[in-house]
Amino acid sequence: MTSMNGTMETPVGHTGKPLLTKESKPVKIAIVGIGNVGATTAYALLLSGLAADIVLIDVNEKKAQGEAMDLNHAVPFSHPTKIWAGHYSDCEGAAIVIIAAGINQKPGQSRMDLLKLNFGIFKSIIPEIVRYASDSILLIATNPVDVLTYASWKLSGFPTNRVIGSGTALDTARFRYLLGQYYEVDPQSVHADIIGEHGETELPVWSLASIAGMRLEDYCREAGKDFDSKGMLQCFHTTKNAARDIIQLKGMTDYGVAAALVRIVETILRDENTLLTVSTVGPHAGVDDVCLSIPTKVNRGGANHVLKVMLNSEEQKALLKSAESVKAAMDTLNFG
Repeated sequence: MTSMNGTMETPVGHTGKPLLTKESKPVKIAIVGIGNVGATTAYALLLSGLAADIVLIDVNEKKAQGEAMDLNHAVPFSHPTKIWAGHYSDCEGAAIVIIAAGINQKPGQSRMDLLKLNFGIFKSIIPEIVRYASDSILLIATNPVDVLTYASWKLSGFPTNRVIGSGTALDTARFRYLLGQYYEVDPQSVHADIIGEHGETELPVWSLASIAGMRLEDYCREAGKDFDSKGMLQCFHTTKNAARDIIQLKGMTDYGVAAALVRIVETILRDENTLLTVSTVGPHAGVDDVCLSIPTKVNRGGANHVLKVMLNSEEQKALLKSAESVKAAMDTLNFG
């Protein structure tokens, strides 16, 4: 990027921190699967200015070509970026490969209903990505995201830190937004996480939720508001059912998950050490080799250091139930 006086500027984003990339090379991001989520992610990535190169890969090559053409026409209004429709070989040199390929969730369909179909797709695409991008970080968006993140780890042979699922990052954002509305504060002042499965068994961590450093009950007392546990619980139920409700209304979800994916990308490229509720493989809630979302430090190396969150006994039981549910789905996969 060139400044007005002709000197080269270091690319920065919303935090103002410079991008950190291996050997200071221009950043390439590959997106595999250019449906609603993949295309919207590409657009959000273009507007962010995070990548110098964005390659779009899809089994429907004409669709990928059309999206690339349309995105290139937005380049003069955003950031100098090279965008093209490519093939798996174009993943070579990508810092991050975002995987949004698969069958979309339909009205009335659960994320787990998608598992068999999308696992079959992943068995074909992950080896192709690894063939050309063996040093990249895989960022998984396809549902059921926890099980498919585990599948990507198994199929790729990558270390666990370089296979990341979007997990409950979006659920956490939805939750904070709704709590912000409920308490009439900026959502960025709300610290509350959704953890576990991105799906039916996800859970809110009420015991650690806070506003401006105060537990919710203390904040209500200070702000002169009623501490209404029923209203708070409704915020969680609305969060949990958000995808279902949006799909019923407009047929798909795309903006929120695209924003979450770009935020994860930014955290990696900027080496921020930000704590995000992303999905990783590990021992969670006493269950080995299961994929769940727990607050995790994310940086240039990927997902490093999953926090041991101090849950109360009720939350610990709920997280164990979530881990067992995801593990049961994982055990149905056939890697032969």
